[in-house]
Amino acid sequence: MKLFSQLKKNLKNDFSGLAPVKVALLGDTATQFLSVALRGTGFDEGINLQIFEADFNQLERQVFDADSELYEYKPEVIILFQSSHKLLEKYNKLKHGEYDTLAEKQMELINNLCIAINTKLNAKIICYNFSEIDEGVFGSFANKTPSSFIFQLRKLNYELMLYAVKSPNFYICDLSAIQNQVGKATVFQPSVYINTEMVLSIDILPQVALRTVDIISAMYGKFKKCIVFDLDNTIWGGVIGDDGLENIQLGTLGIGKAFTEFQYWLKKLKNRGIILAVCSKNTEAIAKEPFENHPDMVLHLGDIAVFTANWDNKVDNIRKIQNTLNIGFDAMVYLDDSPFERNIVREHIPELTIPELPEDPADYLEYLYTLNLFEIASFSNEDTERTKQYQIAAKRNIEQQAYINEDAFLASLDMVLRVEPLNRFNTPRVAQLTQRSNQFNLRTVRYTDADIEKLASKGCHYSFTFTLSDKFGDNGLIAVVILQKEDNETLFIDTWLMSCRVLKRGMENFVLNTIANFAKESGFATLKGEYVPTPKNGIVKDHYSSLGFFEKDAFWILNTNTYEPKQCFITQKL
Repeated sequence: MKLFSQLKKNLKNDFSGLAPVKVALLGDTATQFLSVALRGTGFDEGINLQIFEADFNQLERQVFDADSELYEYKPEVIILFQSSHKLLEKYNKLKHGEYDTLAEKQMELINNLCIAINTKLNAKIICYNFSEIDEGVFGSFANKTPSSFIFQLRKLNYELMLYAVKSPNFYICDLSAIQNQVGKATVFQPSVYINTEMVLSIDILPQVALRTVDIISAMYGKFKKCIVFDLDNTIWGGVIGDDGLENIQLGTLGIGKAFTEFQYWLKKLKNRGIILAVCSKNTEAIAKEPFENHPDMVLHLGDIAVFTANWDNKVDNIRKIQNTLNIGFDAMVYLDDSPFERNIVREHIPELTIPELPEDPADYLEYLYTLNLFEIASFSNEDTERTKQYQIAAKRNIEQQAYINEDAFLASLDMVLRVEPLNRFNTPRVAQLTQRSNQFNLRTVRYTDADIEKLASKGCHYSFTFTLSDKFGDNGLIAVVILQKEDNETLFIDTWLMSCRVLKRGMENFVLNTIANFAKESGFATLKGEYVPTPKNGIVKDHYSSLGFFEKDAFWILNTNTYEPKQCFITQKL
């Protein structure tokens, strides 16, 4: 991780080519250096954070004054930084008998702040939680009395989590966890606070800024989707080809315990929706043997979306994995115990995230915990099925190679689509698709659950979700279209995105047939589309022209009255 001085130097770089995000930083303590760290970290992460920083201790005024600079600025993201030290000042001023009301009063304030913001702005809120201060008044008995400050502080952090669960546009940046990792002496320096009102030390600012920017990146579709890992001395101890099945190190004793716990971590990532892929220099049958026969293996072949074990170089194999999954290298993490292999891969695929695993496997997990590699902005039940869906896609690709005629292959798939509008059941998945989909995404508009609920409540929007199954299995919800009424004649295609797992299967034709038919039946003569280019959505540059739209004033127009439905080998489920 970079030092603060290095992040500060980033501010001299050219930000003009980076995606801009308007951010407001509101704090009850000095935040000038935090603003610098955020900007510098944003540059490293490919984001131009354009930060409005409120004057010192003006958080409440900025939010509750309807004519404040905050609302004039109209940020997309608001960072609320209320410090434990200012909270302690409030606690100290309470009367005897009122101490156990602190968390309740603070949550009431936070709720009122969010209500005021949401009334005026469609902004996402990142709230820093409260790092612990134990002022030692009660000793360990502080955990038994609600009147103690540490009791109220921990209660407040818990209430913040409950509030975040029911507030889709509200996110928590976990300062308390950072302090637990590095220690209070690293986070807070009393002499600096007394003289400058800075509660975060210069040393910890890069880590706090990175955690914050990770959340912002996830909001805008930049996060990790896949972890590729080596086998020998990475997920088990020893070399399976030399040591044999009985002698690799796994289990509950000695160094084997470190590898077993590492596998549990990978398994939890897979269950959360991260794709697992193997890349090993090995004979495939030998490499698979522990997955099939070792009693202490936590991971099994069913957990692995792509299993690559051969004697080719790892750079080429990782490229094959990337091509199979059809995701960007910047969405992938590669784990390998060998510094040589890590450096070779890093040299040839610089977009890949490659952690420097410690020499001692016992340290793997604690090191990886600190990196916060897998930040997300949403989670849905379909995430747990992602590995299965990619395995199905791999089987489909293998079968396709046996067909010379593409139409014959598509017809053989027995594809069935269920078309539904937005509803409370599919909203989490739709929000996630808008955040995750970068390639087949015509305008790259990102929506949260709350944004989608607002759209669904408006009478000028029409929504379509597409859930696909075929003879290989269920692909889940794989496409979303949101239409906006522009006038009595025209429907504007606000959002058209699809999962890249279903490209070249006729989905584009089916979707267009569906929305063109809806438009015509609803009395709209025109569909109006827009392509907004990004570094990742070049594959849909010619999307509208290939479907028969004509270009007019930087938009794409289709006459629904003369539209002829396109061929596709998909049946709609009624």
